[in-house]
Amino acid sequence: MAKREKLLEIKNLKQYFNEGKPNEVKAVDNVSFDIYKGEVMGLVGESGCGKSTTGRTIIRLYDATGGEVLYDGVNVHGKKSKKQLKEFNRKMQMIFQDPYASLNPRLKIADVIAEGIDIHGLAKSKEERMEKVYELLETVGLNKEHANRYPHEFSGGQRQRIGIARALAVQPEFIIADEPISALDVSIQAQVVNLMKKLQKEKGLTYLFIAHDLSMVKYISDRIGVMYFGKMVELAPADELYKNPLHPYTRSLLSAIPAPDPISERTRKRKSYDLASHQYDDNEAIEFREVTPGHFVLCSEKEFIQYKAQSKQ
Repeated sequence: MAKREKLLEIKNLKQYFNEGKPNEVKAVDNVSFDIYKGEVMGLVGESGCGKSTTGRTIIRLYDATGGEVLYDGVNVHGKKSKKQLKEFNRKMQMIFQDPYASLNPRLKIADVIAEGIDIHGLAKSKEERMEKVYELLETVGLNKEHANRYPHEFSGGQRQRIGIARALAVQPEFIIADEPISALDVSIQAQVVNLMKKLQKEKGLTYLFIAHDLSMVKYISDRIGVMYFGKMVELAPADELYKNPLHPYTRSLLSAIPAPDPISERTRKRKSYDLASHQYDDNEAIEFREVTPGHFVLCSEKEFIQYKAQSKQ
């Protein structure tokens, strides 16, 4: 296998709210993973596990409490001049969860999409600016007549397409998609995900795809990380994670995926996860360990030996 090029390195990332107070929340607690150029990295977990906070901290919407985010070897959270920040913001874009709240209702669609083009001076004239807007609308499956309308005139699926066009306007290398389909009808979800896959191939994009729908994440992702209460508990290639889930929380999540067959659905047994089932000693080191090549699990030394034996069966 050819050596893949790292685009992002997330090292011991921490994001604590109300730090040092009695109501401190460790939303992201010591999370580390890499994202390679041209891949889709999926991040899953139930609501409140810290996956969206991880995405927002990577892109600097939140200042990290600790750890590093290295983009092309440069620390994202280090001190930067306005020029450096502008360059970084152009390389990394975000598609937000709520297509209703993420578009300014007072702006026409052309101005929503062209905001990045204006900030980064990517169009030399008004004509070139509008040409770029029309091209972006067509790229995401809308047409140029939509440019002069307002956000309230569009459905949720169309608004999410506009959000994608806005993210693409500055020709980024990396896009964080924060639950981009969770607010959409099931019939529209597949269209938006297919559009994202198509754009990734055409433009050589890299994605961090955040979601709680495991079947959709498997469909789009090359590798998947599973988060639980601010920690990354398992990380593996998508097929490997589904065939051979090792952490009990991952197994619990996978057991909850509904099956399209009513007979197997009736007999399906859901596994519940109990954190106390690990029975760790106070002095035990709980670390992110590589059980098989590319398959990492948060576990103790004792569990690591069990998982290794399990994966050989």
